[in-house]
Amino acid sequence: MEVIIKNNYQEMSRLAADYLINMVKEKDDAIIGLPTGSTPLGMYKEIINSCKGMISFQKVRTFNLDEYVGLDRKNINSYRYFMDENLFSHIDIKEENIHIPNGVAEDLEQECADYEELLKKTGRMDIIYLGIGQNGHIGFNEPGEFFEPYTHIVRLTEDTINANKRFFDSLDRVPKTAITMGIKTILSAKKIILLASGRSKAEAIFKTVKGKITPRVPASILQLHDDVTLIIDEDAAKLM
Repeated sequence: MEVIIKNNYQEMSRLAADYLINMVKEKDDAIIGLPTGSTPLGMYKEIINSCKGMISFQKVRTFNLDEYVGLDRKNINSYRYFMDENLFSHIDIKEENIHIPNGVAEDLEQECADYEELLKKTGRMDIIYLGIGQNGHIGFNEPGEFFEPYTHIVRLTEDTINANKRFFDSLDRVPKTAITMGIKTILSAKKIILLASGRSKAEAIFKTVKGKITPRVPASILQLHDDVTLIIDEDAAKLM
């Protein structure tokens, strides 16, 4: 596990973007796993600013980590809307190459199975980007008694709901469940990059890198992967 500490969020975002841009330059049909939330926003801005007229995403295929249950793609708080606004509408990626779980599917269990099957059929992800929650979650894999291996429905913890309320009009509007890639699915990627910024993530980062591997800290499982890079700022590295 490689840990790269940058001076600030901007430098962290620039380096994270460089990894993705270089991946697409080397392999124009790369399969890329993508996160949402505030942490990757800087990376997405850097990609947009750097890629205009430079590289094409037409053959790139993306799979997002998760989506809220109950929010459709037109809902401004859905992750599909987030991705369209902050990345997809600014690059030349094809609609049919964008994959995000459907949070309003009639049969959510079947949606999970179908998403997992599509991932397997498409091929191993070349690179996947992760954020991390203050409780150590990756994707929406919350702390628990065991690691959930495959794409599944998860009930969000109170910590996660409270952390995400800043994106909603009120706490009551924050969805309580989501669809997320499972731990084995995440670990199937050839390369994993985890991004973290801010003092509030310092304890989770310390436990991820230095702690025991436990489902109580889902990100700790990354210690078992052969190619993981953490790109964090100085605040997130305070306990390292």
